[in-house]
Amino acid sequence: MELNTQHIKDLYAIEQTRFEQTHQKSKAKWEAGRKNFLYGGPSHWMRRWVGGWPAYISKDSDNGYGVKLTDIDGNTYVDFCLGDSGGMYGHGHPKVVEAMVRQASIASTMMLPNEDAEWVGAELERRFGLPYWTFTTSATDANRACIRLARMVTGRKKVLVFSGCYHGTVEEAHVELNENGDVQMRNGIYHNDFPHAELSAVVEFNDIPALEAALRTGDVACVLAEPMMTNFGMIEPITGFHDALRQLTRETGTLLIIDETHTFSNGYGGYTAEHGLEPDFFVVGKSIAGGIPAAVFGATQSVAERIWQALPKVPPTVRQSAHAGFGGTLAGNALTVSVMKTVLSEVLTKENFAQMVALASELAQGVKDTIAAHGLPWHVMQVGARVEILFSPDAPRNAPDVRAGRNGDLDTLLHLYLLNRGVLITPFHNMMLMSPGTTSEDVKKHHTAFAQFAAEVTAK
Repeated sequence: MELNTQHIKDLYAIEQTRFEQTHQKSKAKWEAGRKNFLYGGPSHWMRRWVGGWPAYISKDSDNGYGVKLTDIDGNTYVDFCLGDSGGMYGHGHPKVVEAMVRQASIASTMMLPNEDAEWVGAELERRFGLPYWTFTTSATDANRACIRLARMVTGRKKVLVFSGCYHGTVEEAHVELNENGDVQMRNGIYHNDFPHAELSAVVEFNDIPALEAALRTGDVACVLAEPMMTNFGMIEPITGFHDALRQLTRETGTLLIIDETHTFSNGYGGYTAEHGLEPDFFVVGKSIAGGIPAAVFGATQSVAERIWQALPKVPPTVRQSAHAGFGGTLAGNALTVSVMKTVLSEVLTKENFAQMVALASELAQGVKDTIAAHGLPWHVMQVGARVEILFSPDAPRNAPDVRAGRNGDLDTLLHLYLLNRGVLITPFHNMMLMSPGTTSEDVKKHHTAFAQFAAEVTAK
């Protein structure tokens, strides 16, 4: 079915008027914020919401634990964005709040470990399979640390990434392939005078021959990859891709970094545990500490031993310089460690992941039913507790496939249409995430709004 493009524009104009009428207090806050914030709000990401300004969430609202939010204009929402994964544990979990208050009343940060550290370290090994761990304050920092260590132990410079990837503000990952297969800056961002030609390699996801050709040059220190792509659009690995990735990296002496900052939503041990991957480094951040800025990275036994050769361990009685070119005084602070223990032991459990995946399946099926009922050539992706709607008939294999299926006007209309009906989805693309606090009623609210959307866009 081919949609009427003018009708889409007309619907957007209606929804924009509706948004402006119902978000005037938020508009005033945003305009005031532009006097002091470079891009209007505390984070430049906040300008990505449709409508012209974000909804300001009320500090006085009390929605209990779950995914409900209320803005300062009195609008209520069901949140499927969940802070772009950072809130995957749900909002206001009483155990998380209790852990925050308990540890904060003792000390938030003191550059000393607390009693919860031992349990957290052991749990990270149990879940993700790697024995040695280090805390950072973001997944970006964790990725940077892994890259630094990989270069140190391999003596190589380059980092290989997949076109369309996102790994925070890692400079080496700010490149992509254009339509001609040439390397360019991702999203047209500033190059920052970084020598990408010397330090970055980029190939399309799922392109095993291109991956092999890049690795056989022998100058790649590490591959930095999500096990399946999420930020550019959800792209699953083809059969055999991960086997080839692991085999080729081992054959060429290249270290493999798996970044599960988003794909932790696949389950208890993330995509890595579910599919038996064997990375040299493992990174996970955002949701793991209940919304406190934190991430961790793990290393295998063999990689740890290579690191210790370059940065030797010393006897316990000898004072040691810890400066390795990464870290930070707030990394691994007591507040983060204690809240992480609560999140891992009582919130993001096997039982809760099973519930999250079941709700994601319920949401995905409802969207599929609506798409079929209206004869729309759209596709629904579900991986674990995540769901994404794609305006193309088939699942993408790489970044070009995602680009080919994009429809900017339709995409913007969907986001604004859902927001005006109290449903928040990730503002960057059509991705939805479940939490332990999400309910079937929350999913049904999305079903209702999406069914109305499909009926309206196909009315002409």
